[in-house]
Amino acid sequence: MTAEAPAGQSTVMYVRCCPDRVPEEVYRQVLELLAELSPVVQALPPTAALVELKGALRYHGADARRLGEVLRVRTLSRLGVDVRIGIGPSITVAATASGQISATGGVLAVAPKQVADWLGPLPVEALHGIGPRQAAVLRDYGIHCVGLLAALPAATVQRLLGGRAGRLAADRARGIDPRPVVPRTLPAAVTVRRAFDRQILDGAEVRAALLALVVRLGLLLRRREQVARALTLNLRFAGGTSWEKTRRLPEPSAHDDDLRALAYQLMDAAGLQRGRLTALALRGEDLVDADRVARQISFDDAREDRLVAEAAIDRVRDKFGPGVIGPATVFRRAS
Repeated sequence: MTAEAPAGQSTVMYVRCCPDRVPEEVYRQVLELLAELSPVVQALPPTAALVELKGALRYHGADARRLGEVLRVRTLSRLGVDVRIGIGPSITVAATASGQISATGGVLAVAPKQVADWLGPLPVEALHGIGPRQAAVLRDYGIHCVGLLAALPAATVQRLLGGRAGRLAADRARGIDPRPVVPRTLPAAVTVRRAFDRQILDGAEVRAALLALVVRLGLLLRRREQVARALTLNLRFAGGTSWEKTRRLPEPSAHDDDLRALAYQLMDAAGLQRGRLTALALRGEDLVDADRVARQISFDDAREDRLVAEAAIDRVRDKFGPGVIGPATVFRRAS
């Protein structure tokens, strides 16, 4: 099937990452790849997104299936992440198509003239927007496929599922879904995490793990040419409880020294004594492009020397990998 649409009609791409859980920074990179195809991208965190291709098809000179295949190759080759891509004339059809693809990824495109024939045989629970309870009610009345749902009068479906829910289900079973793709990005943030393979009480070990997160976060921000205005520290404890606190940096920064100082303040604010930690997460908040932030003139020679050294270390990491150089505390287990 192809997804060529008449002039003026929407062509929607629904993208879902495989596996269903990916790190936030990887998901953000997937969104950046989508923005290379079309300026109209709606993030659906934590792992999905919508793309309006109506203008992109003309711009790229390719059909929707081809754009989906290009996107899949890019996510695999650049990020090591596969995606399930459904394409159709509406959000419902595209999302339903994405749900019919195996967990290993792929592309499924449904042309506008084929919507009714394609939706009809699908089990009723496969229709995007139908939850398990709604599907159970419909099956109790013998409505086991989307085609049977589409054949019912809307008033009947409303009596079974309730007013608004029934009306939406009846429309979407017929492929009717006027919702537009609304451009929406994620809040400007990036997160790095560390999960421990055992419960940690050692304060020095926790501090070393936090420093490693600082180094990772700083490198990620500098590679993206961004700076953070705030940091959030999240601590997870044995038993499933957690603690989280956010503080703003004195000046927006992506430098390890600045990030480390605030991260240590956040850790001190947690007041840990004998808490058994299972994981840490450090999030850079309120990100902005580095070139939008004025750099203050510094008369601190030691700081300037550290920034020069940081740039040199980044070049070493770019050439040999991020784990070849770093603070001694981070590598203390290897000694």
